[in-house]
Amino acid sequence: MASSAPSPRPATAPFSVCFVCTGNICRSPMAESVFRALVRDAGLDGLVLVDSAGTDGWHEGDEADPRTVAVLASAGFDTAHAARQFQAGWFARLDLVVALDRGHQRALRRLARTPQDADKVRLLRSFDPSAVAAGDLDVPDPYYGDFVGFEECLKMVEAACEGLLDVVRDTVEGRPE
Repeated sequence: MASSAPSPRPATAPFSVCFVCTGNICRSPMAESVFRALVRDAGLDGLVLVDSAGTDGWHEGDEADPRTVAVLASAGFDTAHAARQFQAGWFARLDLVVALDRGHQRALRRLARTPQDADKVRLLRSFDPSAVAAGDLDVPDPYYGDFVGFEECLKMVEAACEGLLDVVRDTVEGRPE
């Protein structure tokens, strides 16, 4: 599944990306932290807004899972986070809604009020050519596993976020001044 560039919004509005998993305490905060660091390192701060949410509200207000925090911290990423539930009304302000697995993708597309909103939903690993080639587009949920699962999750997230950055950079840099 090839990823095409998202539809650009007006040049005056920052490009907005939201990562979504189930509870917003493992995978999506990991992707948010990694992508925010890549955006900063690429000099796109202020041009790209990054956040995350969950399809469900079970953990609203909670910090990220301690294993997520430990893996992110050991890799040098920011760990500040408060979980929240994705709301259908957010589609209007978002350019891209990045699902961490196919279940999230289906849930988000059901929430979409218009075909344009549904088109904003992409799988994170669709931005990783090796994952696309292998046909393996889901980031497995590490929650019920051990610490190694969180480390593997971070590797998948990092690889996909590199590809996502290329797409977002091209979109942002292609906007008229």
